Amino acid sequence: MPLIWDVVGAIRQCSRSACRQSAVATLTYVYAESTAVLGPLATYAEPHSYDLCAQHAESLTVPRGWEVMRLAMPSTRPEPGPDDLLALANAVREAASAQAAPEPQQRTVRTPFDGPAVVEGGRRHLRILRDPS
Repeated sequence: MPLIWDVVGAIRQCSRSACRQSAVATLTYVYAESTAVLGPLATYAEPHSYDLCAQHAESLTVPRGWEVMRLAMPSTRPEPGPDDLLALANAVREAASAQAAPEPQQRTVRTPFDGPAVVEGGRRHLRILRDPS
């Protein structure tokens, strides 16, 4: 099972520019309290948080007057639990069943003078009109 962790860890890299190290911590700012919270790598990448490698997590500095709250970092990588493995198996089954039975799509023949095609959500697509002669 460590293979799954290594694949996930390789995808999440440090947010610092030009750093290619794997992320081990997540940094979040609480602007209302002038606090930076640094903790273990979050399960999901959030839009207003930053993933940091070990080096950048250690050397983190914040603006003058701000506080840094450092949460306890695990000493070892967490092993996937039975719930994680069950969720992964269910996701694979769901994806396989969705790909196994694609619905056939029917195409309609349209002439250049038919009205514009309207698809789901009312969006229109551009199409080429040929000269009728």
